[in-house]
Amino acid sequence: MGSAVDVRTLIDAHYESLYRYAYRLSGRATDAEDLTQETFGKVIPRLGQLREPDRVKGWLFRILRNAYLHKVRDERRGSFVPLEAVGDFAAEDSPAAETLDVDPAKVQVALNELDETFRTPLILFYFEEFSYRDIAEQMDLPIGTVMSRLARAKTYLRAKLSPGKDSDGLPAR
Repeated sequence: MGSAVDVRTLIDAHYESLYRYAYRLSGRATDAEDLTQETFGKVIPRLGQLREPDRVKGWLFRILRNAYLHKVRDERRGSFVPLEAVGDFAAEDSPAAETLDVDPAKVQVALNELDETFRTPLILFYFEEFSYRDIAEQMDLPIGTVMSRLARAKTYLRAKLSPGKDSDGLPAR
């Protein structure tokens, strides 16, 4: 897989989804571009190390996530919302589970406020269509933990983005 044609094919096949993932993680186009480029910069010299070519997407996403986490640690950002205050999640068939028509910019703002431990599984599942198992492998977590984090993140986003709520997710006055 190390030839120039394979590299071009790899980039063509995965650049867009990696960029989307990076954008959802970082919330900024310039950071997403940098993270995507950094990922390919790390991957290209190591293509010969890839033992399972059919798992390249997960490998790329893992490298990008690690680059993002390294960047966050370096910046020492700490403006996250603790999800302990969210409480139990709503049942999937409850009225709260209905689809919301929300401005994508507001979704991104809400995603930016989530701690990375909740944001990453949410992005991988809903935006990149990874399975629970793939997310569990990606994040080195049990599947039950992935499911719990997804439920809590969804509950937070519903509360934050529901009509009739102000920017803090509280009922409008």
